[in-house]
Amino acid sequence: MAALKAVRPAISCSSSCFESGLSVPLSKVGFVKMPLPSLGFNGGNNARFSLVQAAEESTVAIPNGCAAVISGENIRQMATNGKAMNIVWHKSSVGKIHRQELLQQKGCVIWITGLSGSGKSTLACALSQALYSRGKLTYILDGDNVRHGLNRDLSFKAEDRAENIRRIGEVAKLFADAGIICIASVISPYRRDRDACRALLPEGDFIEVFMNVPLKICEARDPKGLYKLARAGKIKGFTGIDDPYEPPLNCELELPQKGNSCASPCEMAVTVISYLEEKGYLQA
Repeated sequence: MAALKAVRPAISCSSSCFESGLSVPLSKVGFVKMPLPSLGFNGGNNARFSLVQAAEESTVAIPNGCAAVISGENIRQMATNGKAMNIVWHKSSVGKIHRQELLQQKGCVIWITGLSGSGKSTLACALSQALYSRGKLTYILDGDNVRHGLNRDLSFKAEDRAENIRRIGEVAKLFADAGIICIASVISPYRRDRDACRALLPEGDFIEVFMNVPLKICEARDPKGLYKLARAGKIKGFTGIDDPYEPPLNCELELPQKGNSCASPCEMAVTVISYLEEKGYLQA
């Protein structure tokens, strides 16, 4: 019987031979010294050892009657991303394509942008309901809702607004990768922030919908009473009043206000769904 001696952090083991065998928990195992001859390893299976830094518990399957072979090509390199150091991307055998086949749809992000009171949240809810009735899975990331939890530590200063959008963009990316149609309903006033979110996704998977409703009409609606507070000087940095809104230059869809009339939320939802159908997002 071979003995494994941990000498320094950390080792992760993986094998594609998961059909049978025991599953052994590895709680922050270290790099190990292995006397290969006594282990009886050969090339008769496809087990692999990958030298990485462990972030949490993982498991390794030990197939019955299978021996392992160590392959240098499977050693993964540590990475640094921003302030995060010594990290490794762990790839799953179940990918986006598999999830999309399961859901019979394609994951994407529908990014609804516009002034407060332009109807973003109303459209998001109507769109989600219409897609639900078709058997399609969606999730809404509403700007106010996200600030109740994930982004509750952020203010409305310019730097915090940028971080707010960055976080929403990253979460939306995860939903799209899960095969879900993610509907982000956020003012997102700055082009650079929206463009940064677009850059997170594959070409075509970021669908920008501009609610092109004039400030005068949005202020007349004022569903939350925020314009009134902003005009009274009780809210500083309010988009459209004392902070700019930069309209999209090349959005996928623009839903304009026509004079004093506006299409109903259901009619606008149909427009977005037609786009999704045309681009093949409502089938795997």
